[in-house]
Amino acid sequence: MEPSPLIPAAVLIKVGPEALLAEVQAGRHTFFLDEPVAVGGQDLGPTPYDMLLAALGSCTAITLRLYATQKKWPLEGVEVRLSHQRVHRLDCDQCESAGEMLEEVTKELRLLGPLTPEQRQRLHSVSEKCPVQKTLTSGAMRIITILAE
Repeated sequence: MEPSPLIPAAVLIKVGPEALLAEVQAGRHTFFLDEPVAVGGQDLGPTPYDMLLAALGSCTAITLRLYATQKKWPLEGVEVRLSHQRVHRLDCDQCESAGEMLEEVTKELRLLGPLTPEQRQRLHSVSEKCPVQKTLTSGAMRIITILAE
């Protein structure tokens, strides 16, 4: 694939003619994404949704590490466990069609170290301000798709 004259590739994904295996080039790093065998993939890598959760979880953990280091708090480690599901919108005020679904991510934090209850609560609040979470929940993202020659 030739480089696009339209946009520089920060991330480039290549998929062949048959398999669902995607080769991802992100800067100087190359890795693979795939789908489970049950949906036609070969299960040779994480799924795209796994990577979305990984982006959110790693951003959360890094944000907490930076914040605790800046405050000189005794945060010894962070573990973030995430899951994704689609749920029916039961509480939707403006749902126009019955059965509308909502994307839901559950994020569980494990903060390691001798933190005070106040420090733990503050880190919980800070975890919701990581840049990836802000991007995902802002509702202001626009994705522009360009068909290259």
